[in-house]
Amino acid sequence: MSRRTLAVGFSLATVLTATAVPSAAAEQVSVSFPSAKFPLGVPAVPDKTMTSVAPGIDLWNVKAGKATDGFTVTVLMPSGRDYGMQQTAEAKVAEVEATGETASLQKVVRPKVADADAQTVYMVRVGLWKFEEKDKAAETAKKLKDAGLKVRVDYVGDDGMKTTGPWDVKVVMIDARKFRGSYTSTLGTSVAARETVSSMAKAGKALAAVNGGFFNIHTAKNLRGEPVGISVVGGRLLSEAVPGRSAVVLKGRTARITELKSTVTAIAQDGQKLVVNGVNRAAAADELILYTAEYGAKTPADNGADAVLDANDKVVALRAPGAEVPAGSRVLHGSAGIAAEWLNAHAAEGGTVKIDTKVVDVRAGKALKLTPDLSVIGGNVGLVRNGQVKITAKRDGHDSVNMILRRHPRTLLGTTRNGSLILATIDGRQPGVSVGANFIEAAQFMRWLGAKQAVNLDGGGSTAMVVGDKLVNRPSDGVERGVGDALLVLPK
Repeated sequence: MSRRTLAVGFSLATVLTATAVPSAAAEQVSVSFPSAKFPLGVPAVPDKTMTSVAPGIDLWNVKAGKATDGFTVTVLMPSGRDYGMQQTAEAKVAEVEATGETASLQKVVRPKVADADAQTVYMVRVGLWKFEEKDKAAETAKKLKDAGLKVRVDYVGDDGMKTTGPWDVKVVMIDARKFRGSYTSTLGTSVAARETVSSMAKAGKALAAVNGGFFNIHTAKNLRGEPVGISVVGGRLLSEAVPGRSAVVLKGRTARITELKSTVTAIAQDGQKLVVNGVNRAAAADELILYTAEYGAKTPADNGADAVLDANDKVVALRAPGAEVPAGSRVLHGSAGIAAEWLNAHAAEGGTVKIDTKVVDVRAGKALKLTPDLSVIGGNVGLVRNGQVKITAKRDGHDSVNMILRRHPRTLLGTTRNGSLILATIDGRQPGVSVGANFIEAAQFMRWLGAKQAVNLDGGGSTAMVVGDKLVNRPSDGVERGVGDALLVLPK
């Protein structure tokens, strides 16, 4: 059997050159839909329709491209991933060819981004079938599985390489000159529980809404609404920041993208201090965690200690852990060890433990004022800064091949030079309907729309946009997923 090696990587420079954003679109200062050709795939004028939602708010329904990609069979590596180092991949090629099938060794280059060098990996693929021939790919996959190989059928449009689409996109443009409402964030009924964007939008009487940041799927099932990163709602820190990661700061009718860090310190009446390690999340060993009434779950039922604080930081009760947070109160929980010992020694009932909270804008070098009109949503990955593509995948914790290169559904947020807001969803994982976007394509798309700053929020099956109580995009799960938080556009 022959062995074919196909290089399918590309460089960031090549991509940007191939789909350069026209200067007229890049330099626009107001929020209006670009007249330039769609920036992804084969440049062409997209099909688009506009619906006026409210004064200053327009919803654009955009379709571009067409399906020409097909299906292949991907051979999984011993790690379970669909890629590996060359030697490992070559060994898999030999295993495939021992079954009588012909395998292709594909060199894949994950592009360099602002804070991560390029990475070269290898994939093993068997066959390539037209879009309508998926069943033939499935037959080959079954043969390989029967031979003991771990494989799956993949749509090559998801790879992140050259594609013709199609794309199904929804864009909400909010003109800072005309909009008279406000922006806020919400965690729904509680921090711990997940909730759909539709539900949160309805409860908040929002004109429009999109899903927010990542939430923790690797914790206890009843706690999986907890944000992975910062959350501020109504001036209250409800989840701590991952230091230096992208975030969206909302205040009144302004929105801006920056990087944040947060610190929380417990200061006992006797002057002793201890760093609070987290807010409204599961506690690890020797951690001091602050739980607010918004948590919606019990404190950890471990061998630690709880100190219940009233609104004035007075210790109203010392109790065994594993109970709800009383309304109007906060609870400092110390895990067994140093944190619990500190509470037992310094949190005397009737005394005080002051909670000192700071959220610092790393980019500006100053603290945010935690006022009732302030909200913060943790971003996923920075995409555009000062009008230029700047993808901060490593800093923001997503510098893998899967996250940088592969196409997924995306929820995107950008701001223009005059402070207007752009919210967009690109549906994906729907062969023949919409292929999604990788980080590079997402950045190019937001520049095309006129964003001077842009960030990727949570995506995948979480991507959801609600306008006027209606879900307007098509989630890749087939149904709307419960998420951790959402951004709401309010009428006032």
